[in-house]
Amino acid sequence: MPRDLRLTRRDALTGLAAIPLAGCASSYAGRSVLEPGAGSANGSPYPKPSLDQLARKNGRRFGSAVASTPGRTDQGSIQNARYMKLIKAECGIVVPENEMKWQTIRPGPDAFDFSRMDSITAWAKQNDMALRGHTLLWHRPQWFPDWLNTYDFGANPVAEAEKLLTDHIRAVTRRYRGQIQSYDVVNEAIDHDRNAPIETSLSRAMGSPEAVIDLAFHTAREELPDAQLVYNDYMSWEPDHRKHCDDVLRLLEGMVKRGTPVDALGIQSHIEIFAIDPATGVGPYLEREWRRFLDEVTGMGLRLLITEFDVKDRALPANVRERDQKVAEFSRRYFDLMLEYGDHLDDILAWGMTDTFNWLQYFEPAERPDGLQVRGTPYSSDYEVKPLRTAIAEQLDF
Repeated sequence: MPRDLRLTRRDALTGLAAIPLAGCASSYAGRSVLEPGAGSANGSPYPKPSLDQLARKNGRRFGSAVASTPGRTDQGSIQNARYMKLIKAECGIVVPENEMKWQTIRPGPDAFDFSRMDSITAWAKQNDMALRGHTLLWHRPQWFPDWLNTYDFGANPVAEAEKLLTDHIRAVTRRYRGQIQSYDVVNEAIDHDRNAPIETSLSRAMGSPEAVIDLAFHTAREELPDAQLVYNDYMSWEPDHRKHCDDVLRLLEGMVKRGTPVDALGIQSHIEIFAIDPATGVGPYLEREWRRFLDEVTGMGLRLLITEFDVKDRALPANVRERDQKVAEFSRRYFDLMLEYGDHLDDILAWGMTDTFNWLQYFEPAERPDGLQVRGTPYSSDYEVKPLRTAIAEQLDF
């Protein structure tokens, strides 16, 4: 997008940024933002228009991760009626947090268990909700099932590894054909020590990580000629992500050069306030470098998705009101920049809609050192509208 249009958007939103995001009801672009618990004209306890309705104004959808069963580290479960009421009120698309990963659906080399994933697909159909696929291959050994890390590939390891991978992708994509149109084909393939694609049991058998990645995408394309095939990773605009961004660029450049059928980059967007920047009052971020990264990705002809949004608030004070305001401000800046790439940006998904059902509560180093609950999602654990929700709505409604 031309620089003058970027400045126009930012200038237009400058006034909105000065409006307090907590406390009394505020307004944006002529639309009402409700106080927590205020309800709406149709009796819903959640604001209208929904985040999904706002996102659809510009041709995208808003959604969230969900889980099939309750669990300490899972997202809100489809068995939780209150949480599902929130999902239906705010979202138009959902994604399974863990139910499609190999650890869940591939208990052994010759066995599949789709029961948990099937429950999510059935719920999505019943509620007219779109569904994303996450993920056909999480390319990290620590997230492989044990049997795959220790698998004996026999006398012809290339052929055996190729069969394991292609059988898996074909089984999943054929089962959910017609319902899932966008897949995270490969997730998190970078080795931080080597600054290169990570080695796994599959890559050692097939000769290289690139061989595994390419086969995954080609197999998915053969099965789903019209689906959106995504490489998904957690790079972001914080300073300590610079090297990771460069690694991801090299990976994508290699895929495009080799003709690997990748359509888009999924940007997880677990953005983090790990320190306070005196210049901004929120967390440090590298705007120029992040634009360069996005420009290079879109310059390859790839689209963008925000696939797993939430906010890590480790460095923020304990005071809830102050913390919520800073989380909202940091996120407002992030969405302001990301939505400048609106011609390239597709769906936006949160990794949970309430604080209690968000992985940041339980996953070091995202947890707060004071032990308080991380407040990085649009709604509180009591289902109260937070300033973060208002900030996202303002950005989507521009």
